[in-house]
Amino acid sequence: MQISDTQLDLVNRQIERLLSSNNFYGQRLREAGIGGVDSREAFASLPFSSKQDLRDAYPLGLAAVPEEKIVRIHSSSGTTGTPVIVPYTAKDVEDWAIQFARCYEMAGITSADRIQITPGYGLWTAGIGFQAGAERLGAMAVPMGPGNTEKQLQFMVDMQTTVICATSSYALLLSEAIEKRGLRDKIALRRGIIGSERWGEKIRRRINEGLGIESFDIYGLTEIYGPGIGISCSEGEGMHVWDDFIYVEIIDPETGENVPDGEWGEIVITTLVKEGAPLIRFRTHDLSRIIPGPCPCGSPFPRIDTIRGRSDDMFKIHGVNVFPRQVEEVLALFPQLSSEYQVRLSHLEGRDTMRIYVETDGTQDFLDTADAVAHEFKSRIGFTPLVKVVELGVLPRSEKKTKRVFDERYE
Repeated sequence: MQISDTQLDLVNRQIERLLSSNNFYGQRLREAGIGGVDSREAFASLPFSSKQDLRDAYPLGLAAVPEEKIVRIHSSSGTTGTPVIVPYTAKDVEDWAIQFARCYEMAGITSADRIQITPGYGLWTAGIGFQAGAERLGAMAVPMGPGNTEKQLQFMVDMQTTVICATSSYALLLSEAIEKRGLRDKIALRRGIIGSERWGEKIRRRINEGLGIESFDIYGLTEIYGPGIGISCSEGEGMHVWDDFIYVEIIDPETGENVPDGEWGEIVITTLVKEGAPLIRFRTHDLSRIIPGPCPCGSPFPRIDTIRGRSDDMFKIHGVNVFPRQVEEVLALFPQLSSEYQVRLSHLEGRDTMRIYVETDGTQDFLDTADAVAHEFKSRIGFTPLVKVVELGVLPRSEKKTKRVFDERYE
């Protein structure tokens, strides 16, 4: 997906803003003698920006506007290291709401819907983004925030909410709670906007069936705007991204070179109109690909594939590079297994060990299932893990993101 002339013009306006502000990226451009770009090749030679750059700019070194123009800050949800503080102007806030309203419309949501919002509010970009988009659309926002599952269920029933916004982990928890309490026929949900963590087809089916919804993947990250810069459509073939607000590249994470459309790599995003904290060629570490060709839904906006994982969530064991998605792909081969699993890496008696805990519906023998899963891992990935099959519901559920890989080798 080559950058267009219109997008290049917008990039040059961003470069002017960055040079004028002399923030971290403006300084980088000035040191490199870059005052603008006049070709696709020149754009591809611009330096990357990274999460560490943003941490180094703490607290307000990202700002590319005078402080009196900053109306809000947000911070990434990470729990380690220096936080990233992202400033927003009034136009940034409005632009984000416009993008989010588009997401709702892409999912078939209208002003007649009642949208129950379960992601967190505050410094995190989630809850307030879902709400601003709902209000821009003209729908009724039900701003529950996270947790308090009993109250969530009460409002679903009493308010007859039609849309649920949640992480996949919490959507699964709600689905199981509704089934346990026999509330399926008392709720009116029809759509789900699910984001903030990668989730596979198996968990999607469980959520859709349990809540009686059609679910849509929403994409975003605090450093750019927040959730709402892209969403899947009813065709379910990738996520459309709003290329009048952002430009997306896919690079080889090792070389930094662009890869052809259709090939997997790391998402790199350039903000085209953001004022408060413009970012040029920001490395997200999210792994996806640009899906070539038009979407059957008819939308002209380009598509990226469902996020496969992150280039930095890979773990290495017995000399093999493993991504959580590979674990999920093996487990998906066994219909008797649930979508919930845990991987624990430890160092015992001089060697690394990988243990996988996975839930089953109990229709087959636990030991036989464990042996079959271990054999499939050996066949597909190249080594044999220790597999422990447990009863459905044993593994912890989360109201936020679920941590599934625990590396205890260096603790």
